[in-house]
Amino acid sequence: MKILIIKLSSIGDVIHTLPCLYALRSAYPSAKIDWIVEEEASNILVSHPFLNEVFVIKKRGWFKDFKKTYNIAKSIKALDYDMVLDFQGLLKSGVWVFLSNGKRRIGFDKSGELSYLFLNEKLPPYNPDKHAVDRYLDIASYLGLKHEKVRFPIFVSESEKKKISGLLKTNGIWEGTPFIVINPMARWETKLWDIRKFADLCNEIMDRFSCKVVIVSASSGKEIQEIAFLTDNRIIDLAGKTTLKELSYLMSLSKMVITVDSGPMHIAAAMGVPVIAIFGPTAPWRTGPYGEGHTVIRKELPCSPCFSKVCKDKGLICMKSIEVKDVLKAVEAGLKKTKGGGGGLYSTT
Repeated sequence: MKILIIKLSSIGDVIHTLPCLYALRSAYPSAKIDWIVEEEASNILVSHPFLNEVFVIKKRGWFKDFKKTYNIAKSIKALDYDMVLDFQGLLKSGVWVFLSNGKRRIGFDKSGELSYLFLNEKLPPYNPDKHAVDRYLDIASYLGLKHEKVRFPIFVSESEKKKISGLLKTNGIWEGTPFIVINPMARWETKLWDIRKFADLCNEIMDRFSCKVVIVSASSGKEIQEIAFLTDNRIIDLAGKTTLKELSYLMSLSKMVITVDSGPMHIAAAMGVPVIAIFGPTAPWRTGPYGEGHTVIRKELPCSPCFSKVCKDKGLICMKSIEVKDVLKAVEAGLKKTKGGGGGLYSTT
């Protein structure tokens, strides 16, 4: 049995597809299972013990690196896959479904950008208000795969663990030292919470709960520097210093993760860490932190969720109306739940 998974992006979406990978590998322990993914999320998958091969492509500019694109297309066609699973449902994933020439080409009917035209087995159109993890598991159910317990297989090497332990010790966090991870960044400007509020939140956490704060992000830009300045450099800035798998391990060692709607939010949830997620323009029932033990902070407003990357006439009220005290209340409750390990809560304000 040869199976190709097509889930190109984003980080969160790749994380959401991991339970299907677990179900596939459990059902077909001897199968050749490959995955085609874009560069940004590839670190989660490269060297994954459940995968035989990972084809990494660029997000854009396929034809600028035509030779590499051609070689990958040639390879996947030659492999003559028994099943090709399109979890993306976009034109770009449909192109790879077509190029694979797999025997069974499976995905959702009537999905975006006419990608379903490349399928020869179509599930009914999905319910957009169903959480992405459960939506993807519908494909596993269609294939008759068992998934009573949802598992997110993320494997971190000993060298990656050692690097994180070293970074933490260098910054005064030893085994048993409580710390909270905060991710203030997201791609959409409408998902961002005020940086000064994040700084105030960091100060309150460090002062009230005697807990260290570790800031993470893809890179350490001006926003991270401003938080550092407003906290008198008391935060630990690890922004831009970890790979995705290293970030996974870092989060697994923390008491909780506070984050806007982003890829790191999904990594934290996948690692079983209590998450406090700040939501505005998006819907947590669709793409919130999956599973139990999480808190979603959002305001019930007529305009939210709007799913817009730009707020044109509401002044981003969905995010601006969330106050530091709202998040602090969740932090306090979460720390009480996790005292001694385990637990959390789920609520919406």
